[in-house]
Amino acid sequence: MTKILIVYHSQTGHTEQMAQAIAEGAKAIEDVTVILKKASDATLDDLLTCSGLAIGTPENFGYTSGMIKDFFDRTYAEAQDKVFRKPYVVFISAGSDGSGALNAIERIALGYKFKNVFTPVIVKGKITGEILEQCRELGGTLAGGCAMGIY
Repeated sequence: MTKILIVYHSQTGHTEQMAQAIAEGAKAIEDVTVILKKASDATLDDLLTCSGLAIGTPENFGYTSGMIKDFFDRTYAEAQDKVFRKPYVVFISAGSDGSGALNAIERIALGYKFKNVFTPVIVKGKITGEILEQCRELGGTLAGGCAMGIY
């Protein structure tokens, strides 16, 4: 069974809307289980047992949210050598261009040795139907690739 973990933090609700759409896209793939968790509730076990990971954050002060960083801080030591090349994707609700948050997540993912498998979805401003469709595609791509053993 393929398990996709979606870890996110949201203050305004934008990142949460994106996370829900990613979950919808992943659930559309046969034999995929989706675990959708706020970063504060996600655990080491969630990370170790998932087949793929979607990371969602608002851009705060040109960086990832503190709660996403906290999730990584809590899991890094015990997960570091157990998640080699685990596929991941990123989605960001940006205040500016999202590059600061994306760079931070990419640096953290490098430490874990995760494997980025799709272009991030970064949105500035209002969440539109087009953005939600991009998020569904992101979730479906991650889940489909994991289910087929491509990643």
